Amino acid sequence: MSRESTRHRPAAAYMFTFQAQYPDQPGMLASIASAVAECGGNIGEIDVVRSTPRSILREFHVSAHDAEHAGEMLARVKALPGVVVKSAADRVFRSHRGGKIEVRNKVPVATLRDLSTVYTPGVARVCLAIAKDPAAAYQLTTRGNSVAIVTDGTAVLGLGDIGPAAAMPVMEGKSMLFKAFGGVDAWPICLDTKDPDEIVAIVKAIAPGFGGINLEDISAPRCFDIEERLKKELDIPVFHDDQHGTAVVVLAALFNALRIVKKEPSDLKAVVLGVGAAGVACAKMIMAAGVTNIVGCDRSGIIYKGRPEHMNSMKEWFADHTNPGRLRGTIGDALEGADLLLGLAGPDLVTVEDIKRMNRDPMVFAMANPDPEIRPELAAPHVAIMATGRSDFPNQINNVLCFPGLFRGVLDVRARDINEEMKLAAAYAIADSVSKTELSPEYIIPSVFHTTVFKNVARAVSRKAIETGVAERPDKKPAMVFI
Repeated sequence: MSRESTRHRPAAAYMFTFQAQYPDQPGMLASIASAVAECGGNIGEIDVVRSTPRSILREFHVSAHDAEHAGEMLARVKALPGVVVKSAADRVFRSHRGGKIEVRNKVPVATLRDLSTVYTPGVARVCLAIAKDPAAAYQLTTRGNSVAIVTDGTAVLGLGDIGPAAAMPVMEGKSMLFKAFGGVDAWPICLDTKDPDEIVAIVKAIAPGFGGINLEDISAPRCFDIEERLKKELDIPVFHDDQHGTAVVVLAALFNALRIVKKEPSDLKAVVLGVGAAGVACAKMIMAAGVTNIVGCDRSGIIYKGRPEHMNSMKEWFADHTNPGRLRGTIGDALEGADLLLGLAGPDLVTVEDIKRMNRDPMVFAMANPDPEIRPELAAPHVAIMATGRSDFPNQINNVLCFPGLFRGVLDVRARDINEEMKLAAAYAIADSVSKTELSPEYIIPSVFHTTVFKNVARAVSRKAIETGVAERPDKKPAMVFI
């Protein structure tokens, strides 16, 4: 396959709707359509909302390049004589209206008998059974299928520290993915504190209601300490997805990329651009897979042992365990002769000239989202494998390939921990979901809509939890029968 074929430019996909009221006269609808078309917009569906003898209210579904483009169209329509724009909203905001998740009852409450069964007096017997044997909560409540998604809103997507309220739409979205792909009930927990001690205390206090904890969008280096403490102090699994979910999917993509370029992990020089939570976790993961020559870069350049500026405890660890050649300099210097670039930093930090300094058949995983470290259409002609974090380019490295199946497997056997062996098993399961006939430079990682990837991950994780002795229910059968 030609490397030119990996060039891909995303299509305009900004969709919005507006409702316009106007006199029910000939030519009015055509004038609105013309105003949209003159601005370069494309009208899809047109629906009648309300009609009277004197006026008509219609809803228009329009595609545009972006929000600014949509605003230009609306301004043009509003300027038409007799036309009043009643409302306007894009597809994203419409889908978030009222929130994206809700609680639904699994059993009906339609009669007094129903009420006495699910609530008082019948519920008291269940409470006493759990008081006698706390483990029974996994069978008699939602705990056995529930995960808390905990954030303080300090590192949300590429938006940074936007606070817990603004983080809520992301956490709701993640809850949806847990349910859709893993059948797991996940609950957004957005905390109005940045204090690690308070976060640890709160999570410990709410832990009895959950079978696992997913830490999300907590800034480094606090996230490392919070996760480490919670793993030690709780008897349920704690997983910081920004670190480990990213690392699992990166490793899965790397396994398949290596099959194409015919290289071994031990042969690689890998450059990690962005040595935060995800960067450190990815470095540890590829180390475990056999990569020994890793060089990290941040805004101050190459990280090396003894570097005085912009260091923290995790960067000190990174400096002690990487950069065997004691390199110094810029990202361009680091990429000299490199086989793999893992970008986990921000937009437009790497140039085409930097990519040209890499080894033959280089692999570039530019994962900053929404804007990668180098635009794929610029890098593609010069690389063997191009991957991003975006859904509108081939080879999307997306954490959703990991966490729903991983937690499904963890909850199925009531694992106490998520260890390195389980994460490695998840990576292999994701990679193996791409068959030999499917594997290509533009398909090294399965789609999030792959039919079996989540079941594959769940089975692999459950099996490894049993093998490594962290499963409470290795036989997967109910521990007790209640009568």
